[in-house]
Order: sequence, then C-alpha cells, then structure tokens
Amino acid sequence: MAAAAVLVVLAAAVLAGAEAQCPNPSDLRTANGTRICAELYTDDSAYYDQCCGGSTLVVYPGSDVPYMPHGWVATVSSLVVGTRCELTVWSRAGKKGKTRKFAASAVPRLQEVRRGLFSDWNNAIRGFYCQCR
Repeated sequence: MAAAAVLVVLAAAVLAGAEAQCPNPSDLRTANGTRICAELYTDDSAYYDQCCGGSTLVVYPGSDVPYMPHGWVATVSSLVVGTRCELTVWSRAGKKGKTRKFAASAVPRLQEVRRGLFSDWNNAIRGFYCQCR
C-alpha cells in the first residue's frame, strides 16, 4: 500500500512539471523586451491550469497571415492576446469564412468560444491579423 502511495506522489511530481498555464497578457514580450501581439497554442485541457501548452506560435504586432504556417492549420486550441492588442481570426483560409476578434486576454479553451450555432473556435483558425496600439 505504501509503494502505491509513493508511485502516486512520484507521478504527481512528474506531471506537475508538464503543466502549462496561460501567461498574463501583459507578460507577452520577448527576452529583449520586444512586444508580442499574441501567442497561439496547440494544446488545451479540461483543467485551466494546464491550458496554453504544446507548440507555441508567436505573433508579432502587424502580422497579417491569411494562410496559416505549415503545421498550424486547424491546430490552435488556446491563445493569449497582449495588452492593448487585438487578434482577428478567420475560419477559412484567405481571410474568408467566419471571423472573430479577440481583445487583450487569455482564452485557455477555444472550444468554449462559439462560432455559429453548432461549432466553436477550437482547431478552427485558418488565418489571422494582429495589431497593437
């Protein structure tokens, strides 16, 4: 019985290092202090403190991307938009389809953001434009 408890504690310790948490919008800056407009993430979780994980796509102010980079089409599950910035996304490539604007905030689970009556924005972003004031 004690061995099982030790294994549970060890597993919890290992998983604790694997957790991700969405950064604060005001913390979106590069190491040299350059402003970042937004960060897009491939992973989310049922637990909010484990969202904003996986691969990260850094979006700089003024980025105008009508077609997602290779490997990023329909993979964005979480995002964070920097302070005084706005991220506009489209559901179809070439800036077509449904559109949504995200102001400065963390959106840990895009599956909770409605895109029409029967769908959501999880794995639906096909293009974006990001601007900051």
